[in-house]
Amino acid sequence: MTKPSILTLPNLLTSFRFIAAPALLWLAWHGHGLAFMGLLALAFLTDVLDGWAARMMGQVSEFGAILDSCADVVNYLTIAVCCWWLWPEIVELEWFYVALIIASCLLPTVFGLIKFGSFTCYHTWTVKAAAAAMGSSLFLMFLNGPIWPFRIAAILCIAAAIEEMAITFFLTEPRPNVRSLFNVLKSIRNQTRH
Repeated sequence: MTKPSILTLPNLLTSFRFIAAPALLWLAWHGHGLAFMGLLALAFLTDVLDGWAARMMGQVSEFGAILDSCADVVNYLTIAVCCWWLWPEIVELEWFYVALIIASCLLPTVFGLIKFGSFTCYHTWTVKAAAAAMGSSLFLMFLNGPIWPFRIAAILCIAAAIEEMAITFFLTEPRPNVRSLFNVLKSIRNQTRH
């Protein structure tokens, strides 16, 4: 039996975010805000397209799910550093919400590493909604738009992190692509009935 290839279009799309991270850092360090925002938009687009491509091409894999989760962590931490370099006054004013977003990225990862010894890669609907809200609110905020969408996105990110940690708490072994805590609890309930 042959091993499935890891060089698939979905995995290549995900890998773009790893390649983009140093370029984002370079752009931010040198003060190229608009170029940074353009590359960040492309990175967010690949985050949307990789999962879609994996499902459409029948190339959903545990490796791809883990790669995507790792790319998300790298991307979000890179964004935090870059925003600090490019817009320090906004980041200082919104430090509490920035801290919430960083915590929402790190806490579920650390909790998963403690419990399972590996990354969790659930890709819940709540995380997808929070990521979309956070991505769009960053563009609004840093292009002189309103700040309140960023604050709402930060709260959504914390809600998504709490759901992910609850999923980790209830699961007995790591499982990729878990859509929601409701699905996990339903699965546990069905198992206890049998």
